[in-house]
Amino acid sequence: MRIAGSGFTPGLLLAAVVVVLDQITKVWAERALTLYAPVEVTSFFNLSLVYNPGAAFSILASAGDWGRWLLSGVALVIGALILFWLARLPRRAWLSVTALGLVLGGAVGNLIDRLRYGQVIDFLDFHWAGWHWPAFNVADMAITVGAITLIVATFVEADPTRD
Repeated sequence: MRIAGSGFTPGLLLAAVVVVLDQITKVWAERALTLYAPVEVTSFFNLSLVYNPGAAFSILASAGDWGRWLLSGVALVIGALILFWLARLPRRAWLSVTALGLVLGGAVGNLIDRLRYGQVIDFLDFHWAGWHWPAFNVADMAITVGAITLIVATFVEADPTRD
């Protein structure tokens, strides 16, 4: 495995930026917001502090402690795979490197919450006509944008593993 000239360092740096932003915004949300008391920002967006013991869309939310550890284990495995992948990608595959850095940062941001609190802090609440999208956070946004970017990268980048 070669690190020099690979996407490892830029991907890791981007992941670190995502983790820092995610954790700062979560600390802010816990200090500035009251649990389950939405603050209207626009007609379709609230800031609303909630805790999610599960994964996306509250999957495994009622699983108890084993769900927390399962999701933490999955995040660790995915993180290790992404690190390996980044080390094998050339830096010129910048779209893939960016995508993987975003996903890694988001996974680590939510992993920190799971390990510290047993649940993930969410506070971004979009809604329309009484229908609410599940609340999310910066880490969730990074994972989503990263996953979409990775799909796009598979179509627009040449084989990124070739030198």
